Amino acid sequence: MATNKVQDNGVKEWTNATGSAVSSGGVVVAGNMIGIALVDIANGASGSVDFTPGRVFSGIPKVTAAVFTVGEKLIWDTSAGKFDDSAATPATGDVTGAVVAWVAGTSSDTTCTVMLTPGNSTVT
Repeated sequence: MATNKVQDNGVKEWTNATGSAVSSGGVVVAGNMIGIALVDIANGASGSVDFTPGRVFSGIPKVTAAVFTVGEKLIWDTSAGKFDDSAATPATGDVTGAVVAWVAGTSSDTTCTVMLTPGNSTVT
């Protein structure tokens, strides 16, 4: 076994410096990565966030008008705090490609199901 292996999964302790509390199940942006908080994390506190590639999460906020297909790279709209489809134009701070749609999204949906794809993204 390799002696330089650090851990078996992508769960990382993250310190919340966003200025607001992050609820369990909430989206966390860390550089080019997007993860999902596994616990409530108060501003200034630390807690576990899952960045594991291939993990799937549902009930994630979505821009209502966004329409996308399975496998489409989504954009985290930082100002809206929701995912948008790839046809949207990313603004400063938005993260593109850190997740893909696991389930197709329709214009009436307010949440989406995504698969984490860290390391595959860009920040505008």
